[in-house]
Amino acid sequence: MKSAFRLLPVALVATFAVAGAQAQSSNSYPSQSGERASMLPYTHNGYTGISAGRSKYDLSTGPVGMAYDNSDTAFKIYTGGFFHPNWGVELGYLNAGKARRLGGDTEAHGFNLSLVGRAPVNEQFDLLGKVGTTYGRTRTSGASGLGVQTGKEDGFGMSYGVGARWAFTPQWAAVIEWENHKLKFSDGKQDVKMTTVGLQYRF
Repeated sequence: MKSAFRLLPVALVATFAVAGAQAQSSNSYPSQSGERASMLPYTHNGYTGISAGRSKYDLSTGPVGMAYDNSDTAFKIYTGGFFHPNWGVELGYLNAGKARRLGGDTEAHGFNLSLVGRAPVNEQFDLLGKVGTTYGRTRTSGASGLGVQTGKEDGFGMSYGVGARWAFTPQWAAVIEWENHKLKFSDGKQDVKMTTVGLQYRF
């Protein structure tokens, strides 16, 4: 599994490269003469979506033998639009749930803004790549005297992800994604990974 995670940034770059090579393909999106509305300024062919799955926090575990659970239910809601048949932007809210460690909980949520590239495979199936930034807010609680700071933090960090979209109707699509968000915690910046599946509606 760790090897797969190391390969995902490479897959991200490959996805953007394919998207650029197929820049003239419109897939199931209308041509510019038939553009649809979007909720984001300067974009068209908009969409909204909701996804849920699992998160994984890369955090220090604390003393040996102390209970540690770095995974929880995660979800996100988002909207996006395209300024080019293969390039767009996406804005969303994500909640990574809680990690249980240090005799308490560590939780994270935030807002993400990403550049999105899409590489059409056929009329219904796209590969997706994204890179951007997440403004995260985190809270860490736990027992004192364990050498790890507790408290609240917030700030910006880099994000990236890859995924696939299957349009089973002209308006509705199923989406699966893997994302990594670098967030600020009381004991430093750490990665929070999310694997989600969901539905997307195109305007």
